[in-house]
Amino acid sequence: MIDTDVTFINEEFHAHRVSPAQMDELLAIGWRHFGTQFFRYNFGFYDLDIRRVIPLRIRLSKFSPSKSQRRVLRRNADLETVVRPVEITEEAEKLFHRHKRRFTHGVPDSIYDFLSREPAACPIEAEEFAVFDDGRLIAVSYFDIGGISISGTYAMFDPSETGRGLGIFTMLKEIEFSIDAGKDFYYQGYAYEGNSFYDYKKRFRGSEAFDWNRGWETLGNLQ
Repeated sequence: MIDTDVTFINEEFHAHRVSPAQMDELLAIGWRHFGTQFFRYNFGFYDLDIRRVIPLRIRLSKFSPSKSQRRVLRRNADLETVVRPVEITEEAEKLFHRHKRRFTHGVPDSIYDFLSREPAACPIEAEEFAVFDDGRLIAVSYFDIGGISISGTYAMFDPSETGRGLGIFTMLKEIEFSIDAGKDFYYQGYAYEGNSFYDYKKRFRGSEAFDWNRGWETLGNLQ
């Protein structure tokens, strides 16, 4: 049951360009974006429940991979990874449509539900981690580059490769990239209060959760 004294936040705006410093500021107060639409909200529907929304980030100075995350990295050591400006190719679009079959609720129509039509530069510089198995694209993740932060936007993988843990693998590669680039924070998106499909985002050492009243706090009990 929701406390009746809680203030509900549900805000959005559109911007075709933000600076790296502006992106840092927006991320730090709970904003996310898909394409040119920026949004933040502190409650959302999950199945039939109304849940508190929890923005997450990793303080990179406190990050180290867990034992299970190190296994994911070893399991995928045979793959080729390429970092490059975002480009939506025909191969990537086909991968998107294979990946979305995993979902039964809120199934997206297009990759452009998440990215702008100029995804490498609008609304901010963005790059992708493309993952190949013997020349075949099997995963892609997209991330924004702020001044002191990097923010994961969307990730997809071939459902036939589920056993590889490619969603976690691309997140770990983005975190590695962020550390190498000297960033302070990696934003992994939203999760919900309580158990949900998005709990994998909470399982990274150094994670912090945004309290809508008090600001960022350490997310405890991580393995």
